[in-house]
Amino acid sequence: MGLGMGFALFFTFAATAQSQPSGYPSKPVRVIVPYPPGGGNDIIGRAIADELTRHYGQTFYVDNRPGASTIIGTEIAAHAPADGYHLFVASQTTFAIVPHLKSKVPYDPLLDFESISLLATQPYLIVNHPSLPARTVPELIRLAKAKPGQLLFASPSIGTGGHLCAELFKVRADIQMVHIPYKGSGPAVADLIGGQIPLMFATTSSVHPHIKSGKLRGLAISSLIRHPTLADIPTIAETLPGFESIQWIGINTPRATPTPLIQTLNHSIASITHTPRFAQRMASQGYDAQGSTPEALSLRIKSEFIRFKKLIQSIGLKDEN
Repeated sequence: MGLGMGFALFFTFAATAQSQPSGYPSKPVRVIVPYPPGGGNDIIGRAIADELTRHYGQTFYVDNRPGASTIIGTEIAAHAPADGYHLFVASQTTFAIVPHLKSKVPYDPLLDFESISLLATQPYLIVNHPSLPARTVPELIRLAKAKPGQLLFASPSIGTGGHLCAELFKVRADIQMVHIPYKGSGPAVADLIGGQIPLMFATTSSVHPHIKSGKLRGLAISSLIRHPTLADIPTIAETLPGFESIQWIGINTPRATPTPLIQTLNHSIASITHTPRFAQRMASQGYDAQGSTPEALSLRIKSEFIRFKKLIQSIGLKDEN
């Protein structure tokens, strides 16, 4: 080995050793979830916290900070110490939708956080009550065009992913439908099953059992390709090429968290998301386990931020509640 190569290897090994956080984590790690206990984001937050606790032998615990359309918890996370001991379960709603719905948001999703990894994704389903005379997306579009402004659709509330999936569908299909916001997906699905409202753009987890039982009809799914557990349901993209709207949940940390800590956590989470145990836990809630690099999650956040900004501005949507 030449002297130059020896020095090169020495500096490579030294840099690698220096980049590895020593003894991390040496104390409990807080995982902030901007939702109350029991929902999808909370369940995923607890799942990753459990797995990281098992992986590191140190406690990772969920701190639920709900309120103000996730703004309360997100602001807390944005101003937490950037030391690797404060993680944040982020979502499409938190980082790509809420900042454009509210006139004042006390955080910048593009500047105040560092990305670690994607955790899970879930597409939306167009579902209708069997009494609605539409069995395919083309039939739904024709029905809406024949009755402009008369067809009603439900969502859990204004500005949710399902609501905006429907608004994107309206734009792409060039149709008019009337949005009926509910206070949560439970009441909306109940009215859909009861026939009080004919149509909904819903998460797969909230309606999958009712499609299987025949209480609801699944028209199409919002992913680019068909879902393996719902292979008989076509994609919206089969009618409207390129259509995609996916709910995603990832994990972030406050801005300026040291890169070696982010890399360490990313490697751990990437291995966790590929385990059958985590995948099965996600599948039980209707999600697909999916890890990513920090760079890929950051690019997703930026692209979704821009996409939803354009959509929300184009339809003039605001939510000041």
